[in-house]
Amino acid sequence: MSEAAVAPARRETDQAAAMAELRRTMVDRQLRPFDVTDAPLLDQFLATPRELFLPEHQADLAYSDLAVTLRTSAGGKRSLLPPLVLARMLQGAAPRPGQKALVIGGAGYSAALLAGLLDEVIVVESDADLARRAVAGFCALGLANVKVEGGPLAKGAPHHAPFDVILVEGAADAGLEPLFDQLKPDGRLLAIITPETGAGRQLVRFERQDGKATGDLPLLSAGAPVLEGFEKAPAFAF
Repeated sequence: MSEAAVAPARRETDQAAAMAELRRTMVDRQLRPFDVTDAPLLDQFLATPRELFLPEHQADLAYSDLAVTLRTSAGGKRSLLPPLVLARMLQGAAPRPGQKALVIGGAGYSAALLAGLLDEVIVVESDADLARRAVAGFCALGLANVKVEGGPLAKGAPHHAPFDVILVEGAADAGLEPLFDQLKPDGRLLAIITPETGAGRQLVRFERQDGKATGDLPLLSAGAPVLEGFEKAPAFAF
């Protein structure tokens, strides 16, 4: 085989190796030093290429420690959580084999991570371009236990409920109640909220026990734009 024929495959192999090294650096320098200790979760971060869920021109941002802003098909914006915030969210959700998760937004990456940790993942995505890219990523990874549902983010997926875990990948100022109704009696919901007026945003885990809310646990400070559908209704003005 000629050198010209071999070169593209060699470049692809070299790129894959370079990305794998960036993933390892992300895990070692961003996640492990900041209380991400769940070994199976760290293994998923090492094994799952984030670049598959980003546009090609943004692939070099895949392992940045910052949020990544994506353009939607309607010309809007969607912000993906930084790896550390996402890792703490996933660790706080405590996913386990035999469980079922609902992911609101996320562009597919978090769902791919969860797919190796539990039995079934449903993704709700309102944007057609982000949904197509997520499906392409799942196919590239051979993931058969993830399904993408199109529709309003805040509606969730009541026809697939109940869920052990629900992740809202962004800030929510309102609109979480319909999602709480889709949890199992002992389920967990994680979102970025403002717990008190004037306070900063926090990544919070809401817990249920025997079907009743049992409290919320702030996990860390985390800023993020409000996801569409989770905005607070404007105050009435005379």
